[in-house]
Amino acid sequence: MKNTLIVENSFLTAHILSMAFGLVGILLVLPNAEFLTRLTQFGQIALAWSMAGGGVIYILLGTIAVSIYAYRVWGTWHWLGFMLPAISISLTSELLGTSTGFPFGHYHYLSGLGYKIAGLVPVTIPLSWFYLGFSAYVIARVSLATVSSSQSYQYLGAIFLGAILLTSWDFVLDPAMSQTDVPFWYWDQPGAFFGMPYQNFAGWLGTSILFMGVATLIWRFKPMTIDNKSLELPLAIYLSNFAFATIMSLASGIYTPIYIGLILGVLPILILYQLAQSTPKKSQLEGTNDLTNATESFGLRGNKVK
Repeated sequence: MKNTLIVENSFLTAHILSMAFGLVGILLVLPNAEFLTRLTQFGQIALAWSMAGGGVIYILLGTIAVSIYAYRVWGTWHWLGFMLPAISISLTSELLGTSTGFPFGHYHYLSGLGYKIAGLVPVTIPLSWFYLGFSAYVIARVSLATVSSSQSYQYLGAIFLGAILLTSWDFVLDPAMSQTDVPFWYWDQPGAFFGMPYQNFAGWLGTSILFMGVATLIWRFKPMTIDNKSLELPLAIYLSNFAFATIMSLASGIYTPIYIGLILGVLPILILYQLAQSTPKKSQLEGTNDLTNATESFGLRGNKVK
């Protein structure tokens, strides 16, 4: 277990460092032609690698870090029970979005995020939905157990809060990543919100609610307790990725989305994290093995959950 934790923290550190390295390349090196001429051969090779694969690497490192954490803390069932619907549902939404304009609006990805599935969606995109979505969801899930014994409240609240937290990150990331000097995607029909349609955020919220809801149902089939869960890694993942998006936005002169993200994303997740540090109610035991009780936990039937 100790060795697993060391590996987990190593991937987390590498994830954060790779984002920082990418920021240096995008924001400091590329806009300054004179600086490029001063680079050593090694520096030019490193920059070329960063521009060609930096976006892919940091997403892969984040995915691995969260996967190890999920396996170590929550177990194989709950790791895969969240990852598989997160990846499959978000990929479906992205494929629909890039081919039909629903649910996000009309856009297409450029070449900076790696191999594209069906020539439309980089394989790294659904991975980012997973590792950021998981981080947001588990913090909300554990924190709500400290304030209520109602499982319906916990489940529905975690889905809603997790979706809000994930969408708030996109508020900050999307404008910057589509308008930087080296954009990663392009809006074919620019919208009113810093070049993005408001539909984009409805799509993000709906997609997040859908895969978090499916994952919640899957989690109900295997008993588990949610007390004493370590949340340092998911918090670090969320805040570091938010910081990456913030710096990109600041460099592009985009400020309003940052304020929205701070209010709807960073502040709530810090409050939720602090709530999660208090002692959970002893009655918070998740588990039953049938679909009937799973639907009851969502408040779809009137029976009291004991």
